[in-house]
Amino acid sequence: MAAVVDSSTVISIPNEVEKTSMREKKSTQSFISSLLLTLKKKLSYDHKKLIHSLKVGVALVLVSLLYLIDPLYEQVGENAMWAIMTVVVLFEYSAGATLGKGLNRGMGTILGGGLGCLAAILAQKLDWVGSSIVIGTTIFIFGAIATYSRLIPNFKKKHDYGAMIFILTFNLVAVSGLQGEKVLLLARERFATIVIGFAICVFTSLLVFPVWSSDELHSSIASKFDNLAQSIEGCLEEYFEPIDEKGNEVTTNSDGYISVLNSKAKDDILRNFARWEPWHGKFGFYHPWDKYLQIGELLRELAATTLSLKGCLRSPRQPSSVPLRLSIKEPCETAATLLACSLRELGDSITQMKKCQAGELMIAKLQSTSFKLNVSVSASKLDTVENGDGLAMSSFVFLLMEMIDKVEVLAKEVEELGVVAGFHSQ
Repeated sequence: MAAVVDSSTVISIPNEVEKTSMREKKSTQSFISSLLLTLKKKLSYDHKKLIHSLKVGVALVLVSLLYLIDPLYEQVGENAMWAIMTVVVLFEYSAGATLGKGLNRGMGTILGGGLGCLAAILAQKLDWVGSSIVIGTTIFIFGAIATYSRLIPNFKKKHDYGAMIFILTFNLVAVSGLQGEKVLLLARERFATIVIGFAICVFTSLLVFPVWSSDELHSSIASKFDNLAQSIEGCLEEYFEPIDEKGNEVTTNSDGYISVLNSKAKDDILRNFARWEPWHGKFGFYHPWDKYLQIGELLRELAATTLSLKGCLRSPRQPSSVPLRLSIKEPCETAATLLACSLRELGDSITQMKKCQAGELMIAKLQSTSFKLNVSVSASKLDTVENGDGLAMSSFVFLLMEMIDKVEVLAKEVEELGVVAGFHSQ
């Protein structure tokens, strides 16, 4: 009698090989998407660098006309060298950096040149010995004061270059007054050529494909939210991902917090440049850049907590038993999903410069999730787990609750930024 096999229904049960293949495919897709994003950013930055290089070349050609055109050379003579030096020294990558450096050079030149002329005129009324004493004394006093001011942190951030130019200009003008009677004419001609160089820098930087520090700072702060959201999702995926036979966990995209941790110096520099920039686009004269720094500081605190979370999940004290970890999976994933969504919503609010109308609702959800997470962990009785596994898992949950508290503070700060900066309603 022949056996009849019913093949109308086929149930496919994935084996371990298929699961491993799916994980490898997912990891490959994540790597490719990350690689494409990195290439896109690099090409965009290289494009801006090429434009900046061309702008510097144009500025140098324009300032070289002082030498190439005879009527202009007759007016400035060898002092045209100062205009070329000004372009080479002042022209920076962004418009804010060029303006800030140029204004500092202008203030240093005016103050140094003015005081140097006064010292030179006073010295010319005395004999050689008296004039030498006057010049030496004034150089010592003003040089020491200007140098000391460069050691003051707040002054150094804003006016270090101006103080250095003041020292240089004062010394050159004061000393040159000992050797001739044309110190005022010399100072005037050099100042005129410096103004010409500065004007060429500003014209080229602001009107030819300008790069704004304010735009970079705005985009930098907004992108940090998404980086942290990806890190949190990656940490949770890595913690609850089944461990293969070799004991190695699947690699996830959870390292975005590193760029946030290392962003303080860049943010401070961009803020200093942004406050020099004129009104342009969506940024006015009194845009609250200090508020951006406060939000950046809170983001770095959240990134530090993410670093602790990363270290916690990779600690050898964490339980190797997957079922034990899965006992807290649901409340932890709920909390992580809410954290990631909240961070992305706050980042979009800054990017689009729209008020986050759901701010109060977001804070209420975060508080509710924190409470439920605490209750769920208490109900799971982790303190009864032996070998310290319960304590290790409790530490992981505690860090998640800390992150919820920090995101609540972030939501309030972003809401305040929207009010101060005049974000429009959605």
